[in-house]
Amino acid sequence: MASSGKVALVTGAAQGIGRGIALRLAKDGADIALVDVKADKITAVQKEIEALGRKATTFVADVSKRDDVYAAIEHAEKELGSFDVIVNNAGIAQVKPLSDVLPEDLNRIFRINVDGVLWGIQAAAAKFKARGKKGKIINASSIAGHDGFAMLGVYSATKFAVRALTQAAAKEYASAGITVNAYCPGIVGTDMWVEIDERFAEITGTPKGETYKKYVEGIALGRAQTPDDVAALVAFLASDDSDYITGQAILTDGGIVYR
Repeated sequence: MASSGKVALVTGAAQGIGRGIALRLAKDGADIALVDVKADKITAVQKEIEALGRKATTFVADVSKRDDVYAAIEHAEKELGSFDVIVNNAGIAQVKPLSDVLPEDLNRIFRINVDGVLWGIQAAAAKFKARGKKGKIINASSIAGHDGFAMLGVYSATKFAVRALTQAAAKEYASAGITVNAYCPGIVGTDMWVEIDERFAEITGTPKGETYKKYVEGIALGRAQTPDDVAALVAFLASDDSDYITGQAILTDGGIVYR
């Protein structure tokens, strides 16, 4: 299996894309450390992974807090006996016209979407070096990290920032054999997109479901994305098959943004 014998830590693993990634990596042979702020939901995902015959452990953490992220990696190594891959998946959305963005809005989304990724990069790289081994750092960007979207301006800014961190980290850690890449999903049928659609409805007056429908209709492959679609790319980036790829932010959107 592609990730057989590896230990992977996934943040934001309680639901949606994070859950999909965790399950796919487990199917590929990895043992999984599940990290989220939602203790009950990650316990449910742990049971799903164990049913696949893989080991799993959970750790409740707020990725915006540097110490939490470092502690999560220590926990993963202690409980699962190794540490090979981190998927910095945790993130939140924000739908607001730029004119309405307040300091507290900006601080919250940057602390989770950007600071959380940086702490994950730092902590994982330090652990890989301490173990004297190569490793994989995989970060969550977005199509909004390639194109800025109206009403999603600050969210887009955080995802552009993830691309910058990914490129810089790839250059800084290449000599240690650590690869750093990002995945860039499009319109995924998860709770996050339910929230985005509802906020668009409130701001623009369009019926609920209309914004989601409009974006899905713009996908070349003709359907919304699933967490499994995203997880397939992450599984490749976590595997040895991607050893010669670093510093990339790869689009997986069914054909919306083209680069």
